[in-house]
Amino acid sequence: MKKLLILLILPMLACGGFSDSVAPTITPLPSGITESAPPTDSQPESPTTPPTQTSATNANTFPNPNDYQWSAIISGLDRPVDVQSAFDGTGRLFIIEKYGTIRIYQNGELLSEPFLNIDDRVEDWSNEMGLLGLAFHPNYEQNGFFYVNYTGNGGHTRISRFTASGNIADPNSEKVLLVIDQPFPNHNGGAVAFGPDGYLYLGMGDGGAVGDPLKNGQNIDSLLGKILRIDVNNGDPYSIPAGNPFGTEVWAYGLRNPWRISFDLANGDLWIGDVGQGEKEEIDYLPAGSAGGANFGWSIMEGSIGYDGEPQPGLLLPAAEYSHSSPYEGCSVTGGYVYRGSMPEWNGIYIYGDYCTGYVWGLFLSNGQFQNQRLFETGVTITSFGQGQNGEIYLASDNGSVYTLTRK
Repeated sequence: MKKLLILLILPMLACGGFSDSVAPTITPLPSGITESAPPTDSQPESPTTPPTQTSATNANTFPNPNDYQWSAIISGLDRPVDVQSAFDGTGRLFIIEKYGTIRIYQNGELLSEPFLNIDDRVEDWSNEMGLLGLAFHPNYEQNGFFYVNYTGNGGHTRISRFTASGNIADPNSEKVLLVIDQPFPNHNGGAVAFGPDGYLYLGMGDGGAVGDPLKNGQNIDSLLGKILRIDVNNGDPYSIPAGNPFGTEVWAYGLRNPWRISFDLANGDLWIGDVGQGEKEEIDYLPAGSAGGANFGWSIMEGSIGYDGEPQPGLLLPAAEYSHSSPYEGCSVTGGYVYRGSMPEWNGIYIYGDYCTGYVWGLFLSNGQFQNQRLFETGVTITSFGQGQNGEIYLASDNGSVYTLTRK
């Protein structure tokens, strides 16, 4: 395999890690939040969930990053923006290309024929538009259903279901579940993920422009700036789960542009990477079983600082954040996944990164406190992370490659 070299953040360092200037940042768990509470919400009539680990031993310290590298396994892609598994036992990886295709990586080979090609209906003239997210139904082996998030006619968000058989999906099988008007051509969000409750979760940006001019983030009547939750197993085209806090699709709010959400395979905790305005990039966290209605603060807050208002009770502060200024110089967070693969020293560590700098960070929760540390400088733009059925973590880049974390 080709190797992605881990660049040195400071020339005087003799390793690919970082100096004590980026020692773990420790943040207390926000008040009112507990670790991995048991699920309390009602279940769908036909609940189904992806395979999960029922127990796991989590790391309580960060491994030495000098002992690891990001190894390239796929190249030649056209702007990959998502990597997913169908959790069907085949070991396939499905890679979204922004302009409207989904490719399959199977048995060490990138298949030449796309799994799905809908470039004829995807609007991608803005950098944040395109085919953006993918999730497979928990019963995919039986029903062949998968769900995508893309910008369609007029640049508006479409959430659609398609049907596949084997390595080919039928583009004519599209069933549009939801269309969300987008007032501007950015902050489209794009994440699609099934939760441990069997419901489909959607990450929606605030509608774009600068500073949330339409105040969508704090408007619970808008679907923008939110995490949405819908039941695709009941209703036509879907129904609203009984536990949704406002009687609508809205599950959580106060988000600017959630670029990737994920659920921990071991315990169902929800992690959100929310792109900042000009000062802070943040990771938000909700333990499994949390009630809906969480307010992550945008645009009152940007991360932990005030933006268009002052801090107020009831806002959930980030689990972790980093700044746009030195030494981090970040610009756009890329949310990731909790590692649950074959290297036990990484178990329980949430791995995420920054699109512009190529930095990869680690974050974990232990005894009510978050520990956050910058681990790798990859030297590539990080468009997305992915996770295989085996719990391994993948990193996608604008350079057309996909990498995985390996020991040296």
